Amino acid sequence: MKIQQEAQALAPELTALRHTLHAHPEIGLDLPRTQAQVVEALSGLPLDVSLGKRATSVTAVLRGSAPHRGDARPAVLLRADMDAVPVREETGLVHASRTEGVAHACGHDMHTAMLVGAARLLSARREELHGDVVFMFQPGEEGWEGARAMIEEGVLDAAGRRAVAAYGLHVFSNMAQDFFTRPGAMLASSSALLATVRGEGGHASEPHRALDPITVAAEMVLALQTMITRRFDVFEPVVLTVGTLHAGTRRNIVPATADFEATVRTLSDSAAEQVGQSALRLLHGIADAHGVQVDARFVRERPVTWNDPGETAFADGTIREVFGEDRHRLLAHPFTGAEDFSRVLAEVPGAMIALGALPAGADPATAPFNHSGRAVFDDAVLPLGAALYAELALRRTRAAGPSSRDAKRTTSISPTQPPTEARP
Repeated sequence: MKIQQEAQALAPELTALRHTLHAHPEIGLDLPRTQAQVVEALSGLPLDVSLGKRATSVTAVLRGSAPHRGDARPAVLLRADMDAVPVREETGLVHASRTEGVAHACGHDMHTAMLVGAARLLSARREELHGDVVFMFQPGEEGWEGARAMIEEGVLDAAGRRAVAAYGLHVFSNMAQDFFTRPGAMLASSSALLATVRGEGGHASEPHRALDPITVAAEMVLALQTMITRRFDVFEPVVLTVGTLHAGTRRNIVPATADFEATVRTLSDSAAEQVGQSALRLLHGIADAHGVQVDARFVRERPVTWNDPGETAFADGTIREVFGEDRHRLLAHPFTGAEDFSRVLAEVPGAMIALGALPAGADPATAPFNHSGRAVFDDAVLPLGAALYAELALRRTRAAGPSSRDAKRTTSISPTQPPTEARP
């Protein structure tokens, strides 16, 4: 309870930091203002701080002073992402974004403030810390491969040895203020389907003298939806959503090209590969039938976010003991969103934990979801996240060795393929 009380005492400070970050959001790998705010917030703490070269990341290492078992001090990694999304904020909050078209609509400002809070809590407990803690402040989570950049720059070994476990938190604007976990697949993999249909332009009044790429692209979009429902087992979840469709300049002109892009989410590597092969074959077949050309690519992006069963059980037990049985919820199904923390979990056993941030009195059925310009996250959960981060690090370094997981299984996971025998 003491850490919770101290975290609650930090609430005004964490809220002020979060509001500053929220009002000045930045996108991608280059977040100079955000990086400076984090460095300032960590100043005065007994941390070894280093800045990224390929991105404006911040890595901070806290060296514990309590005795440890074995020859090497265990290290635990705690991660927070810092970037915003290209969304126009419509919340009307006092601390709403002051940057047009950019907003912290996914709650990364919350994660950053929570991790700063954890750094403060743990720095005051160095004598209780039986190992080291790596604080990973990551830019570029929203499709910019920020985790990969930090991994390649050595964040997993920042303490001088590979971390024994890694934990991340993610807030959700339409979920009750509890912690949610599940072993195995926590979030889906993501892939991109990119297509350009090449026809022949002409006058819209005589479409028979042209090769209209718009109608062909429209047929492709609908055919892709049918393909998903007819080629995939209903118990093998696959989501394909066309998010952009662009063509033409005026209503009386048949354009020469039409472009569309789709996101694909799956819970297994094999399903993603099958989607790619089937989609490309389908698009080329439709193009041939209409006498047009199509340039199409299927690009694998982030792997499944795979929660190690042993580390997830450890996190579950910590949540129940610290916050009470009623604050822990077991998810029945994974989220179909994707996370590049998956790249960390492909290298180090650990867990992604969801934290509901639904404002008091709001209806979860109607509350705007993450990435909406109207999404609102309750500052009241900031101390909860900070306390959990700190408790996980304290308890996991005390445990020192591997969790109850099968160590051989975790080391065999490739970055894009969780073990199929444990797949939901």
